[in-house]
Amino acid sequence: MPSSRAVLLLLAALAPALLSQAAPLSLAAALERADQAGFAVRLARESANQAAARADQSRVSLLPNIQASAAQRRSQSVSIANDATVAGGTINRFDGKLSGSVPVLDPARLAAWRAARTGANVAGFELESLREQALSAVAQAFFTHQRNQHRMSVIDANIARAQTLLNLARNQAAAGAATKIDVTRAEAQLAQAEQARLQQQTLLITSELALKRLLDLPAAAPLELQPAGIRRIETSDTTPAPDEASRLRRADYAAASRALEQYRQELRAARWQRLPALSVSGDYGYVSPDLASGDRRQAWSAAGVLSVPLFDGTRSAADTRLALSRLRAQEIRVAQLALQVDAEQRLALQDTRSRLAQVLVAEKSLRLAEEEMSLARLRYEQDVADNREVVEAQTRMATAADSLVEAEYQYQLSRIELCRSRGDLRSLLSETL
Repeated sequence: MPSSRAVLLLLAALAPALLSQAAPLSLAAALERADQAGFAVRLARESANQAAARADQSRVSLLPNIQASAAQRRSQSVSIANDATVAGGTINRFDGKLSGSVPVLDPARLAAWRAARTGANVAGFELESLREQALSAVAQAFFTHQRNQHRMSVIDANIARAQTLLNLARNQAAAGAATKIDVTRAEAQLAQAEQARLQQQTLLITSELALKRLLDLPAAAPLELQPAGIRRIETSDTTPAPDEASRLRRADYAAASRALEQYRQELRAARWQRLPALSVSGDYGYVSPDLASGDRRQAWSAAGVLSVPLFDGTRSAADTRLALSRLRAQEIRVAQLALQVDAEQRLALQDTRSRLAQVLVAEKSLRLAEEEMSLARLRYEQDVADNREVVEAQTRMATAADSLVEAEYQYQLSRIELCRSRGDLRSLLSETL
């Protein structure tokens, strides 16, 4: 059996090869990683946990408070009589008791707890909103990197066609069927395609690093994408009328609406500071000279406290004005956000329809460019014309192929924005191919 040291050395030697064979990253896996390991999402999750903890803290003042205590005291008193000190006897006292207090009625604290609990709900919606933003950013970065990869494939195809044309021009020039300018023209087109590839390589590395940064992946880690596309979905020409239910599916609008309710409860808590509060407290136990003494006596007390605020230095009035101002400001934000959500949904629908139409036009342009290039090459091979028509046709075909890649990419972005505007970015996975 090999030793553990030998096994570790073998694994260390095979680690680079194992990493290079990592499974391709799918869109679903990228979104899952962003949802779990994204920097912004993790911070927002902790903020939601803190808001829930603050709500629990505010509830403490509404619950019974019970304590158990035990104390053994030993003391000796000294008195002064006729300018002389007189020592008294030593006193031993043991107290064991349960003490408790129960708030029976405290409207201000009750309203404050409800506001804190609503604040925890707001933090939860804000977390969901940040998760949607993180997922949207990752989806866009995923398709951007995939777009750059497709563009690299288009450029490689352009280089292959340019190299084929160059070989054909050289052969025909050697046979006396073409001139030197045909060779030079083909060489220039090949050089342009190679230069475009160098530029695209930089863009490809840039988009790869951007995606790794969003997914918290090391910059040197290998990254291979699993090809993903989005189904072409025809959207209705009639835009549905916006309503409150569709807006509340957006986490940011739901958070703003819940914050509005929180400010109402804070206003109620500020106003209820003027109301009386009632609580009950008491303790029960026994007293003896020491813990082991059999001479025990029961001791207890009970009290009901009614607290009526008479003058608090205008604190409640100031708190009420502050809560009113916050409430009015939040009402303005909610109204503005409602208009924004409606506009984003309408614009996203229109943009999706337009992008899909552009994809269809780009496909038609590419088919025509391919047909034109085939005819131009045939004319050149038959010595009907020089290779100028072929060079121009190949340039138009390269432009058409790149336009199709860009049109498909823009359509993918429009579907991402449409899902985000509806507050359900995860539904994008059901549209992927």
